[in-house]
Amino acid sequence: MLILGIDTSCDDTSASVVEDGAKIVSNIVSSQTGVHKKYGGVVPELASRKHIEMIWPVVDEALKTARAGFKDLSGIAVCNGPGLIGSLLIGCSFAKAVCYSTGTSLIAVNHLEGHIVSSFLEEPCPDFPFIAMIVSGGHTCLYRVDGFGKYKELGRTRDDAAGEAYDKVSKLLGLGYPGGPLIDKLAQKGNPKAIDFPRAYLPESLDFSFSGLKTAVLNFVRTEAHRLHPPVTGGGSGDVFLQSQLINDIAASFQASVLDVLVRKTVWAMKKERIKRITLSGGVAANSELRKRMEKMAEEIDAEVFIPSAALCTDNAAMIAAAGYHHLQAGNIAGLDLNPVAYLIL
Repeated sequence: MLILGIDTSCDDTSASVVEDGAKIVSNIVSSQTGVHKKYGGVVPELASRKHIEMIWPVVDEALKTARAGFKDLSGIAVCNGPGLIGSLLIGCSFAKAVCYSTGTSLIAVNHLEGHIVSSFLEEPCPDFPFIAMIVSGGHTCLYRVDGFGKYKELGRTRDDAAGEAYDKVSKLLGLGYPGGPLIDKLAQKGNPKAIDFPRAYLPESLDFSFSGLKTAVLNFVRTEAHRLHPPVTGGGSGDVFLQSQLINDIAASFQASVLDVLVRKTVWAMKKERIKRITLSGGVAANSELRKRMEKMAEEIDAEVFIPSAALCTDNAAMIAAAGYHHLQAGNIAGLDLNPVAYLIL
């Protein structure tokens, strides 16, 4: 059974063909990083226009790589939210048009569910139940997963997502976009204990909050950094100039604060649900230090951790196709009146 997956939830145009919900036959991703880099973040209008330009070439390439045509598909799965509404409209409109013209089944997939199911696209796969942590530019949340389609939200961010905080701090330091990989790289050269940034643990809660941390970094850069170190190199934000080693220390200390919270909340969730099995997904799951910290934590408490390869952590259509397969098996077929929802919940 072949499912074509389409994801245009943010700034990547992606199409994938997946067999039986587990075997990736093709997975094509067209990145828009070059378009948005000079603006320091995703510009929704530009993202939508680029999706219009790339949606057919990407789908065509995915089908050609899979040596398949629309007639060979059992269904077309499309992400209908959450995400940027303009971007989502492109993917949904394209999928509906193809399904209408070919008579193929249309399947609606929640982007967050796609991230959860991504853990089943590689071996080994987790057994149910497990705790799923999704960490990306738009989401930071924890779910208990008892089966495909059986999700219980345990906690979510109350403000900024972890990936959003990475991008904003990167922009503040003059590093560029996307911020996650840049800060991860610089953090390896810095001292994570150099600056005592706050950790918003929110006792008795599995929710997250990173806006205070972002503000703490901003205040440090504006006051302490310039006072403690003479301006000797370019970079930084506005009229603030920082030494390269101080930037490394800020990156390492910021990252340590984020990861401390993510790891500790994961442990709390496992203890609360009495489950020693965790999956990690989303764009921030590609962070090298987070992967190491999660694996170390799992080893210390005798738990299992499942982390997809970096290509399956970031936005991709393979996870949409895989989730779509299970919806098709359950008979969850969408109508041609399907509309995207920017703030769709799982």
